Amino acid sequence: MTLPPDAARARRFDLIAFDWDGTLYDSTALIVRCIQSAVVDVGGRRPTDHDAAWVIGLGLAEALAKAAPDVPPARYPELGARYRYHFLAHQDDLVLFDGVLPMLDALRARGHKLAVATGKSRRGLDLALDTVALRERFDASRTADETFGKPHPRMLLELMEELQVPAERTLMIGDTTHDLQLALNAGCASVGVSYGAHTPEGFAPLSPLHVAHSVPDLSAWLQAHA
Repeated sequence: MTLPPDAARARRFDLIAFDWDGTLYDSTALIVRCIQSAVVDVGGRRPTDHDAAWVIGLGLAEALAKAAPDVPPARYPELGARYRYHFLAHQDDLVLFDGVLPMLDALRARGHKLAVATGKSRRGLDLALDTVALRERFDASRTADETFGKPHPRMLLELMEELQVPAERTLMIGDTTHDLQLALNAGCASVGVSYGAHTPEGFAPLSPLHVAHSVPDLSAWLQAHA
């Protein structure tokens, strides 16, 4: 799509990378329940809602290890298998947040490149992208199991390299401190959303440009400032 020169100059960011769970996909509550059930299944102490939510965004193995400190490492494979069992049993219950599709389409119409940077597995993300017919709306994606998990900058650096966009023209959007720290580590700007896994009180030290309290809030900010 060719944009007029003045429209191209108006863009502050050429690449906008989104976290998935809790940012685009309304999955936080289900993930919390699945983590808790998996830990109990292998004999661990049930994590609190806060502790289970805090690890969302990390790679699965790291997330489960942090959520279940009393589970021995030898049982981590079983722990992961139980999490996947519970999650897959309810994956069809999940939906995009209201307003996500129009927001993505408006950004693409303005010429932004869109990407996904997520702690999900490649298999899990591909299933989700196919379920909600989103694959054609993203130019690239990275998952924790094919690179480093958050907040290591590798997945964002790889996206920038693939799409040929420098850090100063890249924006990361996510619902956790892991996402915002990822952006900082990669030299990128960030925007936080308060409707996902982490409460926004922890966002300020990570200097997001904005904290959106809903998808319409996020969409309006992006149209005005991105």
